[in-house]
Amino acid sequence: MSALAEAAPAAGPMLPQPFRVRRRRRETSDTWTLTLEPLAGDGLEPAPGQFTMVYAFGVGEIAISVSGADRGLLTHTVRAVGAVSGAISAARTGTVLGVRGPFGNSWPLAEAAGADVVVVAGGVGLAPLRTSVQWLERAHTDYGEVTLLYGGRTPADLLYRRELDQLARRGKVRLGVTVDAAARGWEGTVGVVPKLVGGARFDPGSAVALVCGPEIMMRFSAEALIERGVAPERIYVSMERNMQCGVGHCGHCQLGPTLICRDGPVYGYDVVAPLMEVREL
Repeated sequence: MSALAEAAPAAGPMLPQPFRVRRRRRETSDTWTLTLEPLAGDGLEPAPGQFTMVYAFGVGEIAISVSGADRGLLTHTVRAVGAVSGAISAARTGTVLGVRGPFGNSWPLAEAAGADVVVVAGGVGLAPLRTSVQWLERAHTDYGEVTLLYGGRTPADLLYRRELDQLARRGKVRLGVTVDAAARGWEGTVGVVPKLVGGARFDPGSAVALVCGPEIMMRFSAEALIERGVAPERIYVSMERNMQCGVGHCGHCQLGPTLICRDGPVYGYDVVAPLMEVREL
């Protein structure tokens, strides 16, 4: 057993625990989904919406949303946009990565019980919402109408295509999918994801919305939800950006008066909307 594995049970928040890549699946041209298993101990039990710091040894670490958690196994969907994310997404089966966490708060699934729930995702923003969609489908009788509205740049950029097809067939979650630009063979909706909000079926007076994606997409989606009558304080967004330590010590994640690692990444839109409107904040 390696020294890292022996140290894992006593690991603190700043010491990564060793996880081995158990499965690796390609999602798009630049995005991969990795399933990780702990080398020692019982692994981690993140709540839907939390994130971990994933470390590629010899390269560095980044914050990545947890897109799946089951009996100690962790699933992360990673888009290769830099040196660290590239190294992690390229990690082959058997590669050991370091994981710290889980960190941050979670989506308000318990508070939403009994209400309609609208999940709005753009691009890789579906990854931080994947565990919530799975939760809502399993516990669909505890909620009203559950709707997932998802958009990508093109059909080739959509994540979890097989899972989305299965979700639609089971029918417990209403599904709307759109793309900005169609391709040959695409028979679905074309347009930006906020436009799906107007035609979705939910009670705006009591609905709870979970939104994740690029900031501009979240702003326009939130505005579309408010236009339908959803109260800003019942709209939640995930503000995952510039997180480098996971515990709010380094200050890189500061957004106005809040530290996203410490206070987020999930915020009520009524709290974060004024901050999103300030250029270069």
